[in-house]
Amino acid sequence: MTLLVVGASAAGLGTVEALRRKGYADRITVSGAEPHLPYDRPPLSKQVLSGLWEPSRTRLRPPERLSTLDAEFLLGDAAVSLDVRQRTVRTASGRTLTADDVVIATGLRPRTLPGQDGLDGVHVLRTVEDALAIRTALLSSSRAVVVGDGVLGTEIAASAAVMGVPVTLAGPQPAPLAAQFGPVVSELLADLHTSRGVALRLGAAVTGLDARDGRVTGVRLETGEVLPADVVVVAFGAAPATEWLEDSGLALANGVVCDSRCRAAEGVYAVGDVARWYHETLDVAMRLENRTNATEQAGHVAAVLLGEDRPYTPVPYFWTDQFDTKIHVHGTLFADAEMSIVEGSVAGSRFVAQYRRNGVVTGVLGWNMPKQARSRRPELTGVLVGGKP
Repeated sequence: MTLLVVGASAAGLGTVEALRRKGYADRITVSGAEPHLPYDRPPLSKQVLSGLWEPSRTRLRPPERLSTLDAEFLLGDAAVSLDVRQRTVRTASGRTLTADDVVIATGLRPRTLPGQDGLDGVHVLRTVEDALAIRTALLSSSRAVVVGDGVLGTEIAASAAVMGVPVTLAGPQPAPLAAQFGPVVSELLADLHTSRGVALRLGAAVTGLDARDGRVTGVRLETGEVLPADVVVVAFGAAPATEWLEDSGLALANGVVCDSRCRAAEGVYAVGDVARWYHETLDVAMRLENRTNATEQAGHVAAVLLGEDRPYTPVPYFWTDQFDTKIHVHGTLFADAEMSIVEGSVAGSRFVAQYRRNGVVTGVLGWNMPKQARSRRPELTGVLVGGKP
């Protein structure tokens, strides 16, 4: 038996490591679009962007540790097509890679604004090169705008403020992450940002960019207002990197569509941000964009490849670090849920919030109380055994 993993980031590497731990002894090839050995992406918007870390610290494993996996890494060569029947991947350089099983772990691509391509001063954040380019641009910026009021946008805005850069955060929500956190916690996050110098221009969608002589000069809002900017970071979401699979015959709908075992077709699996699988206990198709899921799903797919027949049914989880605040979320938070503080206090900037919908606890959020929030995961059992929230 042979295995080909397409994607050399956390989910791809996690699959290889889990297989080797479980005793898989056959040949493994890992194909990656970037030239780097596997590295961690969450630090890019925080430690790398703010200058606290050198990029080398994001490496998931040192080269000597990777060598013990006995896997061939083919890097800097993006996959461009997949023949599902033959389980053959063709790459940009013309390579043809064939294996008995294929694991798709190609992750995400950042969404962009109309007219963004080729415009100086406009950036997205996905790779280590992106993070370094944004940092360089911000260090000489007099007015930066971050487009996107979700996790990535707020993290970038926080990092820019820590660097001392005048920064405005723009997005359509009334407060940062309002759709996920609900009004109370999102307003606390808004207060945190404004207290640290971030200017918030929220509640109006961004419609485009203004430019002069090929360089960005501002961000246009649906209200007609223009936010002046010499640096713009576009961070309003990402899409699964599935373009290379469009002629493969796989079902593609907001990711690679999989069954409850993360199987997209016979001998073809998907893991991480790109995978949209059926969560049996929640009775819903789900795709999770977070680091924890990349590792957990990789381990599950490794077990399925080795013959285990069980569904992947994780409790959704993500975290974000902004300034000196750490927010951890377990389960699913709905903006219209009933939220109550069950530990700590808002005034003390340390609390656990419980979210109830239709009388069922669907999620818990820890604000500077990660251990306490995690300890309340059992409260989510009603969601997981009771079906779809």
